[in-house]
Amino acid sequence: MASKKNEQPDPNYPQLTAGENARIAWNVARMAKRSLAGENADRSDLERNVNRILDRAHKRAEKNAKK
Repeated sequence: MASKKNEQPDPNYPQLTAGENARIAWNVARMAKRSLAGENADRSDLERNVNRILDRAHKRAEKNAKK
């Protein structure tokens, strides 16, 4: 049985531009590669990069909502 596609966007997850999607995908791929290196591989810098991208998208969404 196929489920319905969720038409409602997640309010906690902002709309991302194509460039932001690409940068997040690149960072997630790098995180996966580091995970293969072992448990002691540090991924915190990549996680911070993704969080910064999401923060900028949240700020842009708030700014556009106020207009």
